[in-house]
Amino acid sequence: MNWKALADKVIHEGYSLSKSDAKEILHSDDADILALLDAAYSIRHHYYGKKVKLNMIINAKSGLCAEDCGYCSQSKDANTEINRYKLVSKQTIVEGAKEAKKKKIGTYCIVMSGRRPTDREVDTVISAVETIKSDIQELKICTCLGLVTEEQAQKLKDAGVDRFNHNINTSARHHENITTTHTYDDRVKTVEILKNVGISPCSGVICGMGESNDDLIEMAFALKDLDADSIPVNFLHPIPGTKLEHLNELTPIRCLKILALFRFVNPTKEIRMSGGREYNLRNLQGMGLFIANSIFVGDYLTTSGQEAQKDYEIIKDLGFEIEENPFETEAQQFIKVHS
Repeated sequence: MNWKALADKVIHEGYSLSKSDAKEILHSDDADILALLDAAYSIRHHYYGKKVKLNMIINAKSGLCAEDCGYCSQSKDANTEINRYKLVSKQTIVEGAKEAKKKKIGTYCIVMSGRRPTDREVDTVISAVETIKSDIQELKICTCLGLVTEEQAQKLKDAGVDRFNHNINTSARHHENITTTHTYDDRVKTVEILKNVGISPCSGVICGMGESNDDLIEMAFALKDLDADSIPVNFLHPIPGTKLEHLNELTPIRCLKILALFRFVNPTKEIRMSGGREYNLRNLQGMGLFIANSIFVGDYLTTSGQEAQKDYEIIKDLGFEIEENPFETEAQQFIKVHS
């Protein structure tokens, strides 16, 4: 496969990858990784230039979850030593946003464990968001609260929530191997609810959970069909005490191929190199930025990230730039890149 020619078709002819094309990406020879990386970068650069979007998480409610997700240290079935606490105070959420701004973060992600939030929990988040929007300029707010109702989603939208994350996590076929306490359709329905009220949908995946190449391809195309604006690509960090603790299927080059798959299938979308990147990509994290245009900075929910300064150094050393205005539309970015 001539990867650069395929990328040019995507960019200049609006070509949509076939599943056969996608399969070739995942089956490509490791020796061709630089050619694949170069082609994926041409797509990334066409739409996002040298910009890197920074995101930061606050684990606003930890553990205490009745779900049985096999990858998660917060699951009811997990035998893990983690902090377990109810929803933190409004002030704690607001202080986290102030810290995010100091660290050049563009999107601040308020994350809660559990199947779905109570109305009281949603009200606390809403109050915090309203204060953040009033006091801190140019900071995008993303919430990740589980299965929400349309009424809750509308309240979040009215309060100023810009984006809502609800991952599909895996393929429809593989879903029951990962969790049984909710369905794949529950997740898709939640994303559709968010879109219906006008909140930007963020939905992604966790790779390395025993899925096949066909599953990965289905995941990439499912997110294309959902029209997710932001696609976090997580790589399983197997945590002792979880159902998937013994899985270790990923290599750094495999992770790069997966990122390339999602970039080629969803060329205009924010592709975020997310949880597990430090553990799985290791010394090739920087190469991932030639495909992805977004990363998390700092710690994740119950696993540690790397020091923010190291991320800043990687971005600078590779000639990339931290995105200063997270509210630029893709069209505005495109005009700036090509003007």
